[in-house]
Amino acid sequence: MLTIPGRYRLDSRQLRYFVAVARERNFTRAAEKLHIAQPPLSRAIQQLEDEFGVALLDRASRPLALTDAGRLLFEQAVQVLDRMDEMKAMAARMRQAERTLLGVGFVASTLYGYLPEVIRRYRAARPGVELTLLEMTTIEQVAALKEGRIDVGFGRITFNDPQIDRTLLRNETLCVALPLTHPLSSRTGLLKLAELAGDALVVYPKAPRPSYADQVLALFRERDVKPQAVHEVRELQTALGLVAAETGVCIVPAAVERLRRDNVVYRRLDEPGAVAPVIMSTRKGDRSPEIGLILKLVKDMYKKEGITFGA
Repeated sequence: MLTIPGRYRLDSRQLRYFVAVARERNFTRAAEKLHIAQPPLSRAIQQLEDEFGVALLDRASRPLALTDAGRLLFEQAVQVLDRMDEMKAMAARMRQAERTLLGVGFVASTLYGYLPEVIRRYRAARPGVELTLLEMTTIEQVAALKEGRIDVGFGRITFNDPQIDRTLLRNETLCVALPLTHPLSSRTGLLKLAELAGDALVVYPKAPRPSYADQVLALFRERDVKPQAVHEVRELQTALGLVAAETGVCIVPAAVERLRRDNVVYRRLDEPGAVAPVIMSTRKGDRSPEIGLILKLVKDMYKKEGITFGA
């Protein structure tokens, strides 16, 4: 009966090589299947035979045949390798179960502010966390938080929900995106909303509501300024495309100025209270260390940039 000597340190690689040769019954085909050259494969099998002190293959037969010892080793090797594959799969499942997952929802305009840097720093601090980023409106973030699809959201709409904790990170000033040919595009100073009364206004997102679009429309109503027309579109990029096409003007957070687009210029507004809040939303009572780290990174960055947190 074939036994494994105590001095032999069994190598799973050699077992896989042997099983491949036994199944293919040909060194050349086995080498191709293993993606190795034939000489090292032949040496590995010879070393295996030397260690066991018995021939495992009848090399005189065509195709190759297993000896009695070879058949016994083949049966045992297949079981060992199958068991090893099962253990590897089990370990992979355990690693996946232990892996921290973090879902982040964000409105598009926050990408032009400090959110990308926060995410970059978070990844550096938590390389083992699987991070998922999803663009969604503030209202969509609320539903996603409740359903567990995300863990933190960055939006701009103020609202109250007993299941959601909301933290004001900052109030961002607003500016107006103008077509390059607009009469006010050459102005270097601040603009008043009243100066835009004769223009069509492009707002986003069209749905779901309430949204940032409602905040902008409220600014005009509060100042009794009536746009010549209102065009509602789904997203920021579309809104700026319409501005470039001279369809109207668009009120955007100041960070959007970083988004350079042909035929569009940005001018700051001189309107007290004309701000877009940046609000971080989480599930009520969530004390996850990941949420705490993100908040700390935001505060550290604001301090460095001279931005007052929460104002």
